Amino acid sequence: MTYVVIARYRTRPDAERTVLPLLDVMATLSRQEPGCLRYRVHQGIEDPRTIVLYEEYASEADFTAHCASPHFQEIVLGTVVPLLESRDVLRCAPRPEVVA
Repeated sequence: MTYVVIARYRTRPDAERTVLPLLDVMATLSRQEPGCLRYRVHQGIEDPRTIVLYEEYASEADFTAHCASPHFQEIVLGTVVPLLESRDVLRCAPRPEVVA
């Protein structure tokens, strides 16, 4: 069973121009981590200041290691978070598929 994280960011006005390239770097580095299965950055169509990250890891421990990584600490916590109006992080596990 994988471990999924969906993060929803809303940037301060005009900060998306700074945040998006930083998250592109973050995505590249994160995809190289052991246990990272997917890391995608999405930008809102109606509201370009809304950014959604879809992250999938092999386990919760892999996500915990991701959060402890130097690039997460520096890029996300050190640089991106101060440029946000809001940040919501949802951690979830997929439900088993049911065939009706």
